[in-house]
Amino acid sequence: MAMFGCMPGASFLPFLLVVCSSSACTINYIIAVLRGDVVAIWPYISDTGTTPPESCLFGLMTSITAMAGVATMYTRYKFIERLIERTGGVRPVLNKIALGIGLLSCLGMNIVATFQETVVTPVHDFGALLFFLSGVVYIVLQTWISYQAYPYGSSKAMCRTRALISSIAVVALFPTVICAIFVGSSELRWKGDEPNYGLHLASAVCEWMVAFSFVFFFFTYIREFTRFTMTVKAELVEQN
Repeated sequence: MAMFGCMPGASFLPFLLVVCSSSACTINYIIAVLRGDVVAIWPYISDTGTTPPESCLFGLMTSITAMAGVATMYTRYKFIERLIERTGGVRPVLNKIALGIGLLSCLGMNIVATFQETVVTPVHDFGALLFFLSGVVYIVLQTWISYQAYPYGSSKAMCRTRALISSIAVVALFPTVICAIFVGSSELRWKGDEPNYGLHLASAVCEWMVAFSFVFFFFTYIREFTRFTMTVKAELVEQN
């Protein structure tokens, strides 16, 4: 907590989101590989959080990440709202749409954390699709907003960085989904000579690319969030 207190403005929110999201992926991967629950070469992210005890840690960390995502997205929404009041440039409806889609991606993340891949596969897959699809749309919209808010929101270099990250996520999303549909199997220990292994590998690699595109995108929020603070105001309502 002391570390968060030393961070200027509201920058601790995207920092927490980046740390939690990247840890949810990497720590579970390391545990699952060391225990032999998955192969070391490009498992699906959900595969690394399917078997206990890593499934418990995966659910906990993913839920925390979703909550941090909601807080960060809402704070970003309020920041852009204040920019609109002062400078214009960004259409308010676009800001609201981006927030709504971002919250849908957090809902998808919670579904993934709650319904395990090998237990309730259809619900888990729906949550994963909602998370990835909504997440990609969210960062694309936020990139568009960054360009519209320039030069008051972000620098031109930051806008281009976000455009690059968003482009990678968009390109990687298609093979993630399409190849997974053709694979169909939820097997945890893939072997190179199995049918559809190539499709599984392409889907898994692109899934990791999309996931870490989100991580790097929210990393670009940290410096921007140092420029403002969020406060909560409590008002007592007088009762007759």
